[in-house]
Amino acid sequence: MTNILICNAYIMPMQGENIENGYVLIENDKIKAFGNMKDAPNAENLQIIDANNGYVTPGLIDVHSHIGLYEDGISFEGADGNEDTDPITPQLRVIDGINPMERAFKEAIAAGVTTVVVSPGSANPIGGQLAAIKTFGRRIDDMIIKEPIGVKFAMGENPKNTYHDKNETPVTRMAIASLLRENLRKAVEYHDRKHRAFEHEEEDLPDFDAKLEVLELLIEGKIPAHIHAHRADDIFTALRICKEFNIKPVLVHATEGHLIADLIAEENIPVISGPYMTDRSKPELVNLTESSPAIMQKAGIKTAISTDHPEMPVKYILIAAAVAVKNGMDEIEALRSITIRGAEIVGLDDKIGSIAEGKDADLVIFSGHPLDFRSKVQTVFLNGKPVYRRNENENN
Repeated sequence: MTNILICNAYIMPMQGENIENGYVLIENDKIKAFGNMKDAPNAENLQIIDANNGYVTPGLIDVHSHIGLYEDGISFEGADGNEDTDPITPQLRVIDGINPMERAFKEAIAAGVTTVVVSPGSANPIGGQLAAIKTFGRRIDDMIIKEPIGVKFAMGENPKNTYHDKNETPVTRMAIASLLRENLRKAVEYHDRKHRAFEHEEEDLPDFDAKLEVLELLIEGKIPAHIHAHRADDIFTALRICKEFNIKPVLVHATEGHLIADLIAEENIPVISGPYMTDRSKPELVNLTESSPAIMQKAGIKTAISTDHPEMPVKYILIAAAVAVKNGMDEIEALRSITIRGAEIVGLDDKIGSIAEGKDADLVIFSGHPLDFRSKVQTVFLNGKPVYRRNENENN
């Protein structure tokens, strides 16, 4: 793989100070070095890419989406996010449902989005396993960064409505919570029986259970629960259950998070905020506001912004960040919310999310400031490879 020198760029590393006239050196698939142009390495044997005073950021990250699970312009045949025949389905893996040929991936790359966390839908109280993937590739196995990266829980209206229509449990918030507790308790007992069997020859191993094998990862603290919750009471119910079983939570959507920001901050729980550029399509969205990410971030909550693609197309994630700035969020924090903050929340900040030596060479060159709607994505690098160039792709 050719080594690349990006030069004459305004570098926004997301950690540390911006560099007004800088360079980034890519060696193989990693960032080798970056800094001021006066310290740039000798260009011999390097492919030179002149940023022409454009802005360079790390690849953008959307840490909550359903990209590839719900295909653009296709109804049932392309809808693979919800197995709504059973309310408890932790054994499901999104990598078995993602179509990497779906055109939203090309749109994501063209918008500078290089990493997404793909989640099952929210029809079930426990919906399945999430995966973090790169957005370029033809085979999902080659795109995976980490899998599973979490287990999807869902509170509130979506599970209620799904099973009310079937006249099956759960149709109340009480039943959702009860199902979560029942299955987590089974996972604890399953875990304990396995360990007793390992320690004592006279103890038999429990029969293999695909569901409990996954939930065991939660109670062992190996992965977090990503909790779909809009209303404040649903948020607190989910956190109550997580405390009971010592599970690490990540709040997803948290539409009423701005109303309880001080309490979420006290609990030190991260939030993936969004989508807030949508209509109030159901009762639990009555308090939806574009100010939410700014309020939560200022309260001290680690906050990322997501599109919830296809609810809001992933290609508009920068617009979502710009709207957050318009509604009170600090400009650099808005950019961090779609780069390093998301990476931190899902535990991938050692690999992606900022421009730093040794991290994956996922980079975007913009013609101007990333939050200026007039700025264009000029070039996108993923794992050190140019995967999008505007002049080559603008008519595609």
